[in-house]
Amino acid sequence: MPEGIPAPSVATSQTGASPAGSTAAAPSAKGPQPVSKDTTAGMLFGVGAYVLWGLLPLYFFILMPAGAVEIVANRVVWSLLFCALLITVTRAWGVLGTALRDRRVFGSLALAAFLIAINWLTYTYGVTTGQAVETSLGYFINPLVSVLLGVLVLKERLRPLQWTAVGVGFAAVGVLTYSYGKLPWIALTLAFSFGLYGFVKNRVGSRVDAITSLSVETMVLAPLAAVAMVVLAVNGSSTLASEGPGHFWLLLASGVITAVPLLFFGASARRLPMTTIGLLQYFAPILQFLVALLVFREAMTVERWIGFGVVWLALLLLTLDMLRTARKNSVARKAARRQAA
Repeated sequence: MPEGIPAPSVATSQTGASPAGSTAAAPSAKGPQPVSKDTTAGMLFGVGAYVLWGLLPLYFFILMPAGAVEIVANRVVWSLLFCALLITVTRAWGVLGTALRDRRVFGSLALAAFLIAINWLTYTYGVTTGQAVETSLGYFINPLVSVLLGVLVLKERLRPLQWTAVGVGFAAVGVLTYSYGKLPWIALTLAFSFGLYGFVKNRVGSRVDAITSLSVETMVLAPLAAVAMVVLAVNGSSTLASEGPGHFWLLLASGVITAVPLLFFGASARRLPMTTIGLLQYFAPILQFLVALLVFREAMTVERWIGFGVVWLALLLLTLDMLRTARKNSVARKAARRQAA
């Protein structure tokens, strides 16, 4: 889920990229109801979004010899053009104009734009330099960073299992630092940039939809991206027009490849509870990890397996806490409805 939408935190039931907006039918007192078509569609959209994000390293791999700066610059420019097309088709220029005129919204999205640019550059650099395993680690760590930001920035009080998970996460970073012989800076940069991006986007809340948000963010970054593309072309480092028509169209397709999973995620978030979205988010780093091992044949030492195992233990603790809290909240809501009736 590294691309343009904040992952839902598994720390609390109310944080994430989007309000739950669930229309899933709750079980009645007479027994469980059949799964609604809306819930099924939400699952399909959610799985589709995270699978596409999980397979993104394959796309960057086939774009070689393009480097991280060129890939991200093209991605920004063509994403902006694709967003303009979508806004035209949906007649949403008024919504975009409202977002641009709102200083608070625009300021938040401008900050989010620079955070996601750091994230995209780091992620693309990691994949194109044979460090895809470490990029997947960044998105495994991200839920732990979301919990940590909740404590440091929002002054939230953590439950015991959440504190345990954070402690285990710190231990995992120590093990991985020993394994790599240095701090896993790619993973940590991805986790913190994406965690902060999610925090900033959550401050905007539901005042902007996914396409409007992506449009504003790419508008902020487009001048820098255009300059980067020109500089690369002048220096003879650009591959856009030098690697054949297939490479050219693959780079241009980055706009669609950025926007489609984002739209899928938005459709899923409107249909599913955040608990379900929180579980689905693990599809992306798991697939990234498998691609790195099975396709790119990246090495995993015993120490790195231990480090990843400790990270997965921390995520298991967070997930158990999330499921237990969601169950308690569900019971409390049902009790409140019975009392109101």
